Amino acid sequence: MRRTTLPGTDVNISTLCLGTMNFGQQCTEADGHEQLDFAVANGINFFDTAEMYPVPPEKEKQGQTETYIGNWLKKRGKRDDLVIATKVSSRNQATTMGTRDATKGLTRESIFEAIEGSLGRLQTEYVDLYQVHTPERHTNFFGRRGVESLDSDDGVPIEETLSALGELVKAGKVRYVGVSNETPWGVMEYLRLSREEGLPRIVTIQNQYGILSRGFEVGLSEMCMRENVGLLPYSILNRGVISGKYLGGAQPPGARFTRWERDRERYNPSRVQEPVRRYIELAQKFGMDPTQMAIAFVSSRPFAPSTIIAVTNMEQLKSNIAADDIQLSAEILAEIHKLYTEMPDPTC
Repeated sequence: MRRTTLPGTDVNISTLCLGTMNFGQQCTEADGHEQLDFAVANGINFFDTAEMYPVPPEKEKQGQTETYIGNWLKKRGKRDDLVIATKVSSRNQATTMGTRDATKGLTRESIFEAIEGSLGRLQTEYVDLYQVHTPERHTNFFGRRGVESLDSDDGVPIEETLSALGELVKAGKVRYVGVSNETPWGVMEYLRLSREEGLPRIVTIQNQYGILSRGFEVGLSEMCMRENVGLLPYSILNRGVISGKYLGGAQPPGARFTRWERDRERYNPSRVQEPVRRYIELAQKFGMDPTQMAIAFVSSRPFAPSTIIAVTNMEQLKSNIAADDIQLSAEILAEIHKLYTEMPDPTC
């Protein structure tokens, strides 16, 4: 497994990060521990979770993913050789929360309550990367493409949120901070406040990005490279859609969009069928697995230091990890670019 660092830090991370949102829904605790063990044995030292997980979210299960990871950390008996990232929920996710009142938003009080809950469930004294899961304000994320008007209520100011995160850094409960599902304006506001108020500098942004959804490249990719903020891309396979398993209306037993309607229109709308077929044909032309080609493409992006993979079984995990060894040729990248210009961003 290749290694790099979190931007602007000396924190060594694997170029693949194991996402854990399925722990507690499609994966049992035993499944999750098996994945974590295999990931570590194959060079992954970077793991991402959130207080809101598992997904699809349910109030009764909220926090279960962190609990599974915490039990594994306790059983494993080591911590400092791993990089653990988690997220604090904003008021926009309050309906999914069962362990605390997130309607208070990203206030100092709410953030302090959230970190104590996460540290307790994870059974650790600190997290390496603490991310704001969604913006506090009403803006475009989770598939919404643009903003046509501004809401009069932006919720808790970013300055209060970042100040609270700074206190956690000083207290040693958080090493570095990041954002998730953010916009160019949001990133620049965090960076401005860091610069002008002496607050912690965000080192990462976790947004959706993949071969079927490249909207991040408009504005945010340049910003990341110029400002040294790393993208941790999620849903790089469109929740498995790029594999072709849903083509022709197929509903594989146990698959996410067989079990749940949630996010179907975002990740698996009918318009994605033809692009998926074309990308699969391209992968086959070069003797490649389409999911591995998609992972290798994301990993090749200069603004993404580590790529988040999330799986539901060991076969998928083994295949995803093997993709770290693949370097796409200039010919394949040119063909991907050609397809993208013909069928840009079929999903949000």
